[in-house]
Amino acid sequence: MQVALRPVHDSDLPVFFRQMNDPEALRMAAFTPPDPADRDAFEAHWKRIRASAGVLNRTVLVDGDVVGSAAVYGEPDEREVTYWIDRAYWGKGIATAALRDLLAEVPERPLHARVAADNAGSRRVLEKCGFRVSGHDRGFANARGEEIDELVLTLDS
Repeated sequence: MQVALRPVHDSDLPVFFRQMNDPEALRMAAFTPPDPADRDAFEAHWKRIRASAGVLNRTVLVDGDVVGSAAVYGEPDEREVTYWIDRAYWGKGIATAALRDLLAEVPERPLHARVAADNAGSRRVLEKCGFRVSGHDRGFANARGEEIDELVLTLDS
């Protein structure tokens, strides 16, 4: 299985939209847009972030197929990583490989990540890539319709 990153193409967006509307994936991610099914909001979001000089967006490929996305965004010293992998590919090391590749493209540190406290899979991906829990928070999780605990993780080197 060959995992690779490349810049986001227009043709990736329908795949991302479909992935973002998987109910189980939404619940696990927790912190999602208020209405993931709002195609206009989705398109506007991607237009905005693709035009932003401060955001590095990548499409995650497995053997040439689009399986997700990964990005780094935010202000210096507060930059965060985020990723989304199609549920059909969970548990296969793809998120870890993609995040490692993304981190190799972004030399600045520290980098941060946030994860729902009960999302053990995503926490494990982050920790395999060198992130360590650096704080706890609570926030409203749109996908769950309630406030939940979240972990803040940091990669210092």
